[in-house]
Amino acid sequence: MKRIVAILINVFCLLAVQAQHEYTLKQCLEEGLMNNYSLRITRNEELVSKNNATLANAGYLPTVDLTAGYTGTVDNTDTEERSTGTVAKQRGIFDQTLDAGIDLNWTIFDGFNITATYKQLQELKRQGETNTRIAIEDFIATLTAEYYNYVQQEIRLKNFRYAVSLSKERLRIVEERYHIGNFSRLDYQQATVDFNADSAQYMKQQELVHTSRINLNELMAVKDVDRPIRVRDSVIDIGDFLRFDDLWNSTLTTNANLLRADQNSVIARLDYKKVLSRNYPYVRLNAGYGYTLNKYDVNATRSRSNWGFSGGVTVGFNIFDGNRRREKRNAAIAVRNAQLEREDLEQGLRADLSNLWQAYRNNLRLLSLERQNLVAAKENHEIAKDRYLLGDLSGIEMREAQKSLLDAEERILSAEYDTKMCEISLLQISGKITQYLE
Repeated sequence: MKRIVAILINVFCLLAVQAQHEYTLKQCLEEGLMNNYSLRITRNEELVSKNNATLANAGYLPTVDLTAGYTGTVDNTDTEERSTGTVAKQRGIFDQTLDAGIDLNWTIFDGFNITATYKQLQELKRQGETNTRIAIEDFIATLTAEYYNYVQQEIRLKNFRYAVSLSKERLRIVEERYHIGNFSRLDYQQATVDFNADSAQYMKQQELVHTSRINLNELMAVKDVDRPIRVRDSVIDIGDFLRFDDLWNSTLTTNANLLRADQNSVIARLDYKKVLSRNYPYVRLNAGYGYTLNKYDVNATRSRSNWGFSGGVTVGFNIFDGNRRREKRNAAIAVRNAQLEREDLEQGLRADLSNLWQAYRNNLRLLSLERQNLVAAKENHEIAKDRYLLGDLSGIEMREAQKSLLDAEERILSAEYDTKMCEISLLQISGKITQYLE
């Protein structure tokens, strides 16, 4: 009966594992790009900037107003004749006025202010697209880093599981030999302590795996953030395919933050041009068609109607507004600051790229060295295990050999992860981060 129960448990576990969807990095990115809430908000903000970039919003088109009104007056009048002194009294005189009309107002020229405004709106539209691109690249970098962090935590969990199995086997051997008198109680207690320590470390690692899985699901905007998930990658793939000159040239031409800085410079220059537009005259056109009906209570005329077209042109020039010189100076400073910010950003990107490149190359060399150390550590552990079984090695020395193996595995795992993080950052700075979607 126990055997049947065990088989059923194994079957259920197998079905549960199969039910978990296996994700590649590309699939995680695609699902996250579609569903992530922050990206959806950013895309909506981009739509706002697109909606604003219109001729009407810039002031190119005329405004047309349709108006209608009604006015009624009730008056009491006392009129005294100068010659006779007779007073004529009129009470409750009710006069009415009804008017309706359509008016057109159009600014024909205002010193290129409308043109500059329209260009600025178009630039803000492009900047909205750039902001979306920056958000997407940041998201790809964040999710890719978390994906490989999850892979790293899974590998570390497997290493700790292996450490527990080694400690358990050592405890079994010590316990058997302790009972027959070959090992002391001190050896047995030390083996128990080491086994418990490895078990505790394994349990702690399970928590880290769980946290990373939740973070991954949250980035993909999965409603059930605790959803089980499996990733296809079981190792952190490292490739030596990056070249510094290519990365820097790509940074100068495609980095989204540099592109946004250039757009800020254009916007600042357009602001300056809008200030200068006040040095020119303005021309405004107005036209309309109206209808007015007046109804009189006691007048000799019962009613009167008027209708027809009206039009006019206004030409003006602002001589002094008190703020023009100040705004011109501030706009010129803003143009210079935008250029300085762009240069500062380029210098910062160069420094970041150089530092990351140095770390990337060092990690690659370190990774090669640690792989050699891992081979030596495995051989050393196998030799120590054979000697331990023969009784030629103490428990402390065996534990040291085991710890050296686990440390070597941990160092190589850390070197792989650090190298991958440098790779992600280098690709993000150079504007090539989207290659993880390929």
